[in-house]
Amino acid sequence: MEEAVPFSIVSTVKALSGALRGDAENEAEISREREKLWFKESSAKNLRNRDFLSPNTVLTTLYAGGEVPSDVVSGIRSLRGSGVLPIGATEVTAEGLRVCVDRCTAFRHVLCEIQPYLRPAAQRQGCVLINCPALHTKQAVPSPDTLALGQLRTVLIADHLGAQLRRQGYTVSFCPALPQESDIVNFLKTLGIDWPTVPVSWTNEDREEKMKKALENSTYRDREMERGKRRSRGEEIEGEKRGIKEEVRINLKQVVQDENLQGYDPSLGTCTVQKEALCHLAQLDSATADFPVCTSTALHVTSCQDEFRQQQTAMLWRATGATAVQRLVICGPVKTPGVQMNAAQYLQLRKAQMKEASEMKYGDQVEGQTWDDIIRVMTSATVRFELLSTVHTSPVTLDVQRDSGVSTKGPRGGVFVMYNCARLHTLFSSYEKGVEQGLYPEIPGGTELDFTALKEEGEWLLLFNYLIPFSELLDQSGQILEHEGGGARVNLRTEQVCRFLVSLSKDFSSYYNRVHVLGEPLPHLFNQMFCRLLLLRALRELYHSALDSLNLPPIPQL
Repeated sequence: MEEAVPFSIVSTVKALSGALRGDAENEAEISREREKLWFKESSAKNLRNRDFLSPNTVLTTLYAGGEVPSDVVSGIRSLRGSGVLPIGATEVTAEGLRVCVDRCTAFRHVLCEIQPYLRPAAQRQGCVLINCPALHTKQAVPSPDTLALGQLRTVLIADHLGAQLRRQGYTVSFCPALPQESDIVNFLKTLGIDWPTVPVSWTNEDREEKMKKALENSTYRDREMERGKRRSRGEEIEGEKRGIKEEVRINLKQVVQDENLQGYDPSLGTCTVQKEALCHLAQLDSATADFPVCTSTALHVTSCQDEFRQQQTAMLWRATGATAVQRLVICGPVKTPGVQMNAAQYLQLRKAQMKEASEMKYGDQVEGQTWDDIIRVMTSATVRFELLSTVHTSPVTLDVQRDSGVSTKGPRGGVFVMYNCARLHTLFSSYEKGVEQGLYPEIPGGTELDFTALKEEGEWLLLFNYLIPFSELLDQSGQILEHEGGGARVNLRTEQVCRFLVSLSKDFSSYYNRVHVLGEPLPHLFNQMFCRLLLLRALRELYHSALDSLNLPPIPQL
């Protein structure tokens, strides 16, 4: 049986725009203007009487006096199509032309066939290398004590992007590989990051030599400048210590010009190749050895402080003959006013605060392996939401005063999200116990239920703002990679999943505090209870899917 096409906000807005213009067949001409013609409502106040609105300012530009022809209104009412939500009432009001979705039909279709809404809207092909310069060897392998908070942010963003892109069908690999059982690998594991590793005895010297020869023979080698720069004997010895016996200089500006690359720093000039750069290039070459040339993209996830250096490395790699498309994901700094703190200290502080907050709330039961695991995951959630909820190009300011604490109450990012996810587990655990005790029957198939029972405003808000748009949200990073212009930087909107989950948790919490889902075990109340349970079961799966893209496991209790 072929799976039904899920409802889509984008598809619905496109169809509404075509019907309003009356020229749906001229898709190319109106595609840029479509979203300006209609607004999807999201606030509880506006959703009481409309789901989409075409404002009067739009109507007056389309029709004389803003009078919408009756055949256009009829066309909107009868809209059908792949992914288009079922249209209910339409009405011209003082604000404009309002459209209401047939909510009962939408509830039935979504809640009876939820899986397509929990995965990316499209599956893509291609290979993506996610390179994290913060983890590359400088003088020694990075450690939690040498990792700055801004660098930790780049690692978390890289990990999140990898999880998102894999779900969209991409083959993803990470760079650099780190020594097995090193302190940095164990540190990343505590945050739920499974970074690739190599044996401690592993060496990449052959590839370093390969990269060195490629640069020595590169058409971009600047031999004139090499000859013009005489070095003292001391400089030669220092160069040999860095692994470069003969100085090699590469004209990066020429690489940019010849390849017609956009968005690179105009001050990129001639660069002397250092041992550190050879190590970096060898790791990149190793990680992309099996990548097909035509579908490869390298994402360099780096801090704004290291952007220039990474642009140099990217152009050096291209000078070796590498052809992968290279884009930079630039991350703003992490600020801790009044305090100097590295990644290890930050994680230790948040873990201690989480343990203290849990003990204050749950008392003596906070002990044993189960609670150790809960505190570890909750600490990871706190750290991820603190560092990922801000647009990646913007700075993050952290409150790391020891007495500030980590609250287990209120809309405070990761803790709040995990707490509300756990509430859903508790709800269904209570329901299943009720079934075992004979209080409630099993939830029947959705086709046997009357979804007109879902009348509480919070119910439609949860479906319309979260369940229906979620797959389109998961699809965004792949869409941007495919369609955004070819500049050096790329904005993959890495903050969106965290913000989505916090917003969802606020609206779910508000609904859950108002509505008594598990009612009295009376047959005439069962239909509404089952409809609500189907809605909340879908939300529970949505939480799991979203948390999975953050490499966070759900917690059954909190």
